[in-house]
Amino acid sequence: MHGWITVFAPLAMLAGAVVPFQAGANAALGRNLGHPLWATLASLAVSAVLASLVMLVWRVPAPDVGLAMRGPGWSWLGGAAGVFYITAALMLAPRMGSGPFMAAVIGGQMLAALAIDRYGLLGFAVKHISPLHWAGAGLVVAGVILTQIANSRAA
Repeated sequence: MHGWITVFAPLAMLAGAVVPFQAGANAALGRNLGHPLWATLASLAVSAVLASLVMLVWRVPAPDVGLAMRGPGWSWLGGAAGVFYITAALMLAPRMGSGPFMAAVIGGQMLAALAIDRYGLLGFAVKHISPLHWAGAGLVVAGVILTQIANSRAA
């Protein structure tokens, strides 16, 4: 498993590295389209088209819709979460700046991820959260606070 960390961690970091780009691109798109919600819709439409093309190239079989409908209702909320995140990024990142916005996002992600792991939410296995986990999350939150303070002093 440890060998996979050398593959998975850099890929996860790369995925994280595109998030500030997404926020900036969507903010510019929102300005060009006249409202952040138009950019949210356009961004999700582009995502749907690109995902469809990838699925065609990879020849992904059609889903079992009946099975999907019998699954937990909350499993459909990922799209709503995406709309919320994209819209929040469109409205907040230009005002806060990319760095402070991303620091706050990462802080929220860290705290939510610890709760999800601790209580086995959303189908994840229950995991023990050690004091080191909490200390790491505390450092992330401290980084959010310091970034916000630095940003307010620079203004």
